[in-house]
Amino acid sequence: MRTIALVGRSGTGKSHKAQWVAQKNGIEFIIDDGILIKGNKVLAGRSAKRESTKIGAIRCAIFQEPEHAEEVKNKIAELNPESILILGTSYSMIEVICKNLDLPLPERIIKIEDVSSKREISTALKIRETTGKHIIPVPTLEIKKDFSGFLLDPLRIFRKKGKAKPAMLEEKSVVRPTYSYMGKYTIGDTTISQIALYTAQQVCGIGSGGKVFVENNSEGIKLKLELSIEYGSDMQEVLRKVQKRVREIIEHMTGLNVLSVEVIAKRLYFTQDPRKINQKI
Repeated sequence: MRTIALVGRSGTGKSHKAQWVAQKNGIEFIIDDGILIKGNKVLAGRSAKRESTKIGAIRCAIFQEPEHAEEVKNKIAELNPESILILGTSYSMIEVICKNLDLPLPERIIKIEDVSSKREISTALKIRETTGKHIIPVPTLEIKKDFSGFLLDPLRIFRKKGKAKPAMLEEKSVVRPTYSYMGKYTIGDTTISQIALYTAQQVCGIGSGGKVFVENNSEGIKLKLELSIEYGSDMQEVLRKVQKRVREIIEHMTGLNVLSVEVIAKRLYFTQDPRKINQKI
């Protein structure tokens, strides 16, 4: 097995360039901030960006904890890759990662300055310093359950040739880690319930009132809505719209991973006198 290292100080855009560097060197596997990645999949490990302190993040990134290191070592042994790209802030960090994962030292060191312009590096550093945002080189859908409650957004890279429709080359994820100097935030169940109920009531066919039940777990939240629905409406279609819209709005506004949305038509309401409806029928 051969290893190649991509080295650059924190915030210079290593994770942003990781997939490109791997492709250019014919490498399928990447080790970045505590996780083992192949293509668009996280295969093993846990992201250092979930740690609550910078010290914890560093320990995670270099696989200092035996259980964490063992999980990734076992997966590497199982898959037996020909090559791995390892990201680090210094060669010393790369050495520690290799030691903890029983990997050979890199046969080649690529500096971030070799693959990024001064302007790109400067921009990356400015974004890190002003917003506290980090890149994870996998799609948002792949890690969403592990980052429930974090500010998480997709970063999609497109290529356009001539008049052809732009084709997406790759997707990365932008996350603000727990240990960011910008602080933490919490969202109460009452707030989530209010957002969900208000969103549901904006759907045509849903009346006033209703209840929302929130169930929390480590991977995200489950929602159950009991609503009033207009008599004579297409009940299944209305409830499907509510289900889709509530999931989208909650995930967008709170950063929480919505595991499921159950919508129940608890009661009917009438927009006109039911006796007149009966007369028409």
